[in-house]
Amino acid sequence: MPKTSAGILMYRRSPSGLSVLLAHPGGPFWASRDTGAWTIPKGELDPAEDAQAAALREFAEELGQLPQGIPWLLGDIRQRGGKRVIAYAVEGDFDVATVRSNTFEMEWPPRSGRVQAFPEVDRAAWMPLDQAGEKILPSQKPLLDLLARMTQSA
Repeated sequence: MPKTSAGILMYRRSPSGLSVLLAHPGGPFWASRDTGAWTIPKGELDPAEDAQAAALREFAEELGQLPQGIPWLLGDIRQRGGKRVIAYAVEGDFDVATVRSNTFEMEWPPRSGRVQAFPEVDRAAWMPLDQAGEKILPSQKPLLDLLARMTQSA
């Protein structure tokens, strides 16, 4: 059965339009990847955990603080591998210089016997919607389209 994750797409408005906060995954697999590698801060739901609570928890774990504001349900998507992502949006601000992410451990280099720790997120950035559309994982791009439509009518 496919896993389910929950995450938060933070956005802010300016005279030049909407910008969104995206996170770049940490670790050696993602180190040299940029276009099509960024993501919303998200993670797997614990058993019986509320999706919004999981989205808030994951935002805090991956970026180092809870978002300000009240999240609202943006929608859900299926990623290429089948994982379902339930996304919430929140208007807010976040200083990307303050990112403090949890870490994970993995054997690196492969078959070396050495275990190293890496941050779940190695950086975050504010991007205008058009740039975010190029940088985000292709399967998460529909979240940007939903946000643009929903904030346009608000």
